[in-house]
Amino acid sequence: MNDADFHLRPYRASDYDWVLDCEVALQTHERTLSDTRLPGLPHTHDYLTLLFETLAEFHGLLLIAERDGVRVGLVAGHVLDQPWPMETADSTRCGYVSDIFIVPEQRGTGLAGILLDAMAQHFRDLGQDLRRLRINALAANQLACKAYVKAGFAPYEVMFERML
Repeated sequence: MNDADFHLRPYRASDYDWVLDCEVALQTHERTLSDTRLPGLPHTHDYLTLLFETLAEFHGLLLIAERDGVRVGLVAGHVLDQPWPMETADSTRCGYVSDIFIVPEQRGTGLAGILLDAMAQHFRDLGQDLRRLRINALAANQLACKAYVKAGFAPYEVMFERML
């Protein structure tokens, strides 16, 4: 598998139903990993409204990956700018990948790395001196964590939780 096997393009309005289905599938999967996740529908409609607003406001991009003319993955991200007095500016202003989804048949093909590299290039092209690309994952989502490490990410922060 190589990069030439996939075609990346910007989101089009005609992709909405497919993106909705991907986000619902992602939410359904994450519900098996955490009791904090709500059902995919109807909440995903509200999430997509928020996502598109965020992308528009914060230099974001949603890319669709196709293989042989069939949609097989997506990635979305935007500039995250959350100044904090105890961290360096290059840490609190970064590129943030909010969404990534790959259809089951294409998992393990390297598509995650291709999508994440494309998002990194988008942030470099902005010319805003962004030095970091971040992505969050549920700790229990070992498949996603493995894909991110394979794509060159390193664990940054770990959040622990305890029920009260």
